Amino acid sequence: MATDAPPPSKETHKLPTTEEFTEVQESAEFGELRRSYRSFAFPLTVGFIAWYLLYVLLSNYAGDFMGTKVVGNINIALVLGLAQFLTTFLIAWWYARTAAARFDPKAEAIKSRMEGGA
Repeated sequence: MATDAPPPSKETHKLPTTEEFTEVQESAEFGELRRSYRSFAFPLTVGFIAWYLLYVLLSNYAGDFMGTKVVGNINIALVLGLAQFLTTFLIAWWYARTAAARFDPKAEAIKSRMEGGA
């Protein structure tokens, strides 16, 4: 059975030593990458978890409110439940876009230096 896997690369990358990893981990560039990632990911994670827990709490303790009809048989619980999916996809899209623009170039530069590239 043939596969579409590319042939093995002839490029060889040097393997970084433990000391090189430690040096990069302690560098200002890596610290900035870590800070920018955390300042983006952590608030979004906390916000989404709070939004999800609000939905769960409302579902458990505010049944009358969640059962309020919006249009026809569509109630607030259904609207908020669907909004959970929407916010999940929006956060994933926003993260992918931000990572490609801000995090990946910095990470790639560090990686290529560690592997003996440019």
